[in-house]
Amino acid sequence: MGDMVKKGIFISFEGIEGSGKTIQAKLLDEFLRKKGYEVVLTEEPGGTTIGLKIRELLLSVEHKGMTPVTELMLYNASRVQLIKEVIFPSIKKGDIVITDRFNDSTVAYQGYGRGIELNLIDSIDRIVTAGLKPDITMLLDLDVEVGLKRNKGVNKADRLELEDISFHKKVRDGYLEIAAKEPERIKLIDASKSIEEIHGKIVSIVSDLFLKI
Repeated sequence: MGDMVKKGIFISFEGIEGSGKTIQAKLLDEFLRKKGYEVVLTEEPGGTTIGLKIRELLLSVEHKGMTPVTELMLYNASRVQLIKEVIFPSIKKGDIVITDRFNDSTVAYQGYGRGIELNLIDSIDRIVTAGLKPDITMLLDLDVEVGLKRNKGVNKADRLELEDISFHKKVRDGYLEIAAKEPERIKLIDASKSIEEIHGKIVSIVSDLFLKI
């Protein structure tokens, strides 16, 4: 399989809070490394020194007064740094890049969730990504109440998780609309299944992707 990778591959994981995308990104990273691939695992916001500072600002529960536009700009600032420092150089080298969240998160959370105009988000995105899109996006879809309950179970709380249920429902609906627009790129995965089942599904999707390249 290794010979078939002619250029780097860019894979993103998306989903609401508690959908399990972080663990699935890690499992895929481990699986591909065992197969002998060069893999770079990263996350948003974060992944760089500057990005980690921005992450602290974004996720701190102290910052309840943050406006939606501030949030939008900070996520994009973190993203442009990550693309320049990590994603683009790694893809250029021929590595596989796996990111826990990318620009679909911004459309879902700041667009559908916060209500910022989608065309505004899109014009900022064009500056930030210069058209860079994941080759494949794993969208782990889950009932909102289940996801939030899972995170409470592991005591995970940040500024976005403290939003009310209606916000998270808008985000989930947003994700489903994004997926409907780009079914080739975005693979919808039932995140209510077991960790092993979801991993198996992701591995088969990625195997298909490699064979097409």
